[in-house]
Amino acid sequence: MVGELTWRKRILGLWLPLVAFVVVALFPFTWMAATSLKTNAELYDPKAMPLSIQHPSLVHYIDLLKETNFLIWVANTMLVAVIATAISLLLGSMLAYPLARMRFRGGALLAIAVAVTYLVPQTLLFVPMADLIGRLHLGNTLTAVMLTYPTLLVPFIAWLLMGYFKTVPKELEEQAMIDGASRWRAMTRIILPLCMPGFISAGIFAFTLSQNEFLYALLFLSKSSVRTIPIGVVGELIRGDAFYWGQLMAGALLGSIPVALIYSFFVKYYVAGLTAGAVKG
Repeated sequence: MVGELTWRKRILGLWLPLVAFVVVALFPFTWMAATSLKTNAELYDPKAMPLSIQHPSLVHYIDLLKETNFLIWVANTMLVAVIATAISLLLGSMLAYPLARMRFRGGALLAIAVAVTYLVPQTLLFVPMADLIGRLHLGNTLTAVMLTYPTLLVPFIAWLLMGYFKTVPKELEEQAMIDGASRWRAMTRIILPLCMPGFISAGIFAFTLSQNEFLYALLFLSKSSVRTIPIGVVGELIRGDAFYWGQLMAGALLGSIPVALIYSFFVKYYVAGLTAGAVKG
């Protein structure tokens, strides 16, 4: 009797909510995959079930690769995301370390200012950003988005790393400095290696946001050869009131694969980094 109640509780309290969550989480990807694998005749048939596929076909994937610059958009997206993430991690760690490990006048106010900066809407920043990029003659270059994305990423990364830096006991750093290490050496040899899960978590966040960013990419990248995936897919597969749904869903599904792979490999470090940043002020 006790065993039956235990199994019933586990099914009702764990497995049913877990199955419901998985179904809801995978529903958009299932819809995209089903739409991308249908022929146009089946896709625009009003009597066809949305998630059923009668005649699977890769025609939309072939057309996407042949008729558009999708592979170039993928390369541009990966290049921009990697460089913007590297710049943001460097600047974020340089900002977070002194705020978390050193005491100086105005440090608490500066930490609050970092958090407030993250809350500034992107729509308020794109006008001065556009003026700045225009003055630097960087329009229609990947450099434009590589330099503007860190303005969105650095505040959150700094705030996340501050919480993670505070989890490392100060005695470790002080002991290293007593033994003759400089602060730079103590930071690079002791603090940063211990905070690697926090860096991985911040890096995944920065990479995901850089890959999916839309407003700045739409504003600064108008040529097809320099576009990223979100702008390329929307800009060239929606023409007036004509939506090429098959290719749109194929592009969206292929574009989500890198992020899905990254999260699947580093999800443990991502959760650990977010948790540490959340509990340490």
